[in-house]
Amino acid sequence: MYGILPEYTHIVKPKLRNTYLSFDEKGNLIIKSPEVSQHYIEQLLLKKAEWITKSREKIQQKKGKPVDFTEKSRLYFKGSSYPLKIVSHNKQKTALSFESDLFLLYFYQYNEILFRKHIDHFYKKEAEQFLPALVAKYAQQMQLFPKKIQFRKTKRQWGSCSGKNVLSFNTMLMKLPPNVIEYVVVHELAHIEHKHHQKSFWNLVGEHIPDYKACIRELHTYTT
Repeated sequence: MYGILPEYTHIVKPKLRNTYLSFDEKGNLIIKSPEVSQHYIEQLLLKKAEWITKSREKIQQKKGKPVDFTEKSRLYFKGSSYPLKIVSHNKQKTALSFESDLFLLYFYQYNEILFRKHIDHFYKKEAEQFLPALVAKYAQQMQLFPKKIQFRKTKRQWGSCSGKNVLSFNTMLMKLPPNVIEYVVVHELAHIEHKHHQKSFWNLVGEHIPDYKACIRELHTYTT
C-alpha cells in the first residue's frame, strides 16, 4: 500500500480542527492537520488520490512557475516565454538583462538565492514602470481613484483593494499578457465602488473589459 501513496509533507498544528490538503508552487503536496494517526493520513490519501493527481497536473501545467536553475529555463514577460541564459563573467556582481527575445543572467559566483532576487527585482521594476499609467487610464475612465497604489510580490493574489481604497498589485503581474493585466487593474479599481463580487461589480468590470471572462480563464493558466 505504501508504494501507491503520493509523496507529501505533513505539518501538525494542534490548534487545527480539520485536515487540509494543499500544494506549494512546485506541485508538492502539503497536509496540515491536528494530531492524527498515520493510518488516518494513509486512508485520506487513498480517498483523495484522484483529486491529488488532477490538482498536481494542473499546477505543473501552469505557466510562469519559479525557475529551476538545474534545467533549461524560461521566463514569462507580458504573456510571452523567453529563454533564460546563465552566463559566468569576471565582474564581481550578478546582473539580469532582457534583450528583445532573451534573458541574460550574468554571475561571478553561482548563487540561486541571489539569482531569484534579481528576477524578482526585474518584475518589480517593470511593474512600477508599467502599471501606474494603466491605473491612471482606467481610473479616469471609471471615475474611480485609488488613494494609493503599491507593489509587492505575493503568493496568492494578483491584486487587492483595501477598505481605504489602497490598491496593491503583485509584481508577478508582469508575467501576464497585457490584456489580462488590464483586467486585473479594472477588477481592483471596481472594488473602490463595490466591496464584493456580486452582479453589480461584474457589470462594472464588463463595461470596461467586455471579454473579462476570457481574461479570467487565461489568468488561471498562470501561477504567481
